[in-house]
Amino acid sequence: MMNPQQTIHAFVGAFIDELVRAGVRHVCICPGSRSTPLAMVCAAQPGLRVWMHVDERSAGFFALGMARVLGEPVALVCTSGTAAANFLPAVVEAYYSRVPLIVLTADRPHELRDVGANQTMDQVRLYGTHVKWFVDMPLPEATSTMLRYARTCASRAAALARTAPAGPVHLNFPLREPLVPLPGPLPDAAQAAPSAWTGRADGEPYTAVAAGERTLPGEAVKELAAELGAARRGVIVCGPDTPADAAGPIVNLAWRLGWPVLADPLSGLRAVPASEGGRAADEGHTLLDHPVIDAYDVFLRDRRAVEALVPEVILRFGAFPVSKPLLLYLERWAEKRQIVVDPGAQWRDPLLAAGRMVYADPAGLCRALLELDLDLHRELDIALDRPALGGPETSGAGGARRSWLGAWQALNRATRERLVEQVEALSEPFEGRVFHELAALLPAGTVLYVGNSMPIRDMDAFFPCIGRPVRVLGNRGTSGIDGVVSSALGAAAAVDGPVVLVLGDLSFYHDLNGLLAAKLHRLNVTIVVINNDGGGIFSFLPQAAHPEHFETLFGTPLGLDFRPAVEMYGGRFARASDWDAFRHAVGQAVVTPGLDVIEVVTQRERNWALHRQVYDAVLQGLGSVLDAAVSGSEVPRS
Repeated sequence: MMNPQQTIHAFVGAFIDELVRAGVRHVCICPGSRSTPLAMVCAAQPGLRVWMHVDERSAGFFALGMARVLGEPVALVCTSGTAAANFLPAVVEAYYSRVPLIVLTADRPHELRDVGANQTMDQVRLYGTHVKWFVDMPLPEATSTMLRYARTCASRAAALARTAPAGPVHLNFPLREPLVPLPGPLPDAAQAAPSAWTGRADGEPYTAVAAGERTLPGEAVKELAAELGAARRGVIVCGPDTPADAAGPIVNLAWRLGWPVLADPLSGLRAVPASEGGRAADEGHTLLDHPVIDAYDVFLRDRRAVEALVPEVILRFGAFPVSKPLLLYLERWAEKRQIVVDPGAQWRDPLLAAGRMVYADPAGLCRALLELDLDLHRELDIALDRPALGGPETSGAGGARRSWLGAWQALNRATRERLVEQVEALSEPFEGRVFHELAALLPAGTVLYVGNSMPIRDMDAFFPCIGRPVRVLGNRGTSGIDGVVSSALGAAAAVDGPVVLVLGDLSFYHDLNGLLAAKLHRLNVTIVVINNDGGGIFSFLPQAAHPEHFETLFGTPLGLDFRPAVEMYGGRFARASDWDAFRHAVGQAVVTPGLDVIEVVTQRERNWALHRQVYDAVLQGLGSVLDAAVSGSEVPRS
């Protein structure tokens, strides 16, 4: 007969053992008493690496960043009460950004719930609809049936967390005292059901779960191919969370169709080499250096461009893009055919404009489309029924006309060239230039984590296609400013190469606790803090028109010197006085182990004015290119 401590060890041990067999390799643990069995069993499990965290909110975002990079579930462990509630922001972000987490919360046993017991709250379905699965685990029992149940739950949790759409699962463990688990000899019952007690032979999972990618039937692929091929003017939009393995196939499809790819900075497509499956310039298509468009956020601010670039079909992958001008472009042409491809069978259509939802693996779908021997009407020098947007002429029945893709490329090149001219001409600090500089500074293999509000928007406008592998990540599931430091540190724990985080001062302050992980776990990360002493994005919003309340309610200046806080956590702090100093600081930081924080000081009002100045100058300089689109023959209309 097992005593209570041996019983709890057998039950929790079976569960944790099965998590490892199911492929879980990392667990973030926060200290607490009620979670003692979970913590001690995890620490004794050789197949798990334990990452200790004092702050549950930081722990949740650390696990999120790690799981996002690894693409596999990371476990979280905490004690009962508000500790579990502090995981909520990270759980919500994981749910909406499709990141696999396994949340393990300790709880009081049933007899201590709702009777005023200390450190007790209702943890049943604590995270509501923001987890894919919840189970209130039974009190530990050391019987073959209950151990099979524990192992099955672990297998199921890991499988559900990683199955598309990936996301968090929550298992709540009620635990009675004594809480310290002690191993004991196997009882006679183990002879009758050895797999329940010791697991399957040869380290096999108790329940192996096989899941395949969603695919369309052949006829459905042909129908979609015919629809795409019939459209001469199409646009491919790739938003955040576009699957990494889909980048090359999407670019290949774009070349085949002759359509531009409007690539959100978090889509991963701005780091796809220009030669990825595309046509080389020496094949006679001198207009085409790359189908990926990276300056749309700027040139779509001009109404003339929106009205000239009339799509027939919009094909969208990933979550909805960051760019407001792109949103307005898609809204303007909402009546055009819009096709949304989603591997997770979820409804991602905030414009309520989708004419077709395609639930399929994006990479597989693109390959299936490309394999069809269909006439897609996409010889890239076919003339359109409207004037060109500039660039070298192509000959054809229509005379001096351009391809649809060539039109977007010419406008994109002209915009990017003028952006570079304007940004480099500025002698004063300008927030958008941070990303212009980083595009040249970051070595191949870097993970670039980007904060919300202004940084991600500046990246959209000022970070070009770079043609080398730099992985860009951000927490855009719910777009909060909380936990970004911890997420980047979680990413740093999962990779060998450099990790660079760019965020604002409010977001940095919001997660200063997260810096402890860099010290405790000796992580290597470079953090660029754009310090405009408050909420810089509000200067771009209608709230700025109400100065009597603006600073108090929206500007929220902090007036903080971050140097002492950074040094408290063992980091190095540098304030870049100019762009030469910034380049030097970043260059040193990405090759030096440890925590580096580089501060770029700007002024909110002046930053707003500089954005307007740069955008206005670029758009004015595009006049001749845009005029070519709206003069001459009739522009296609909806």
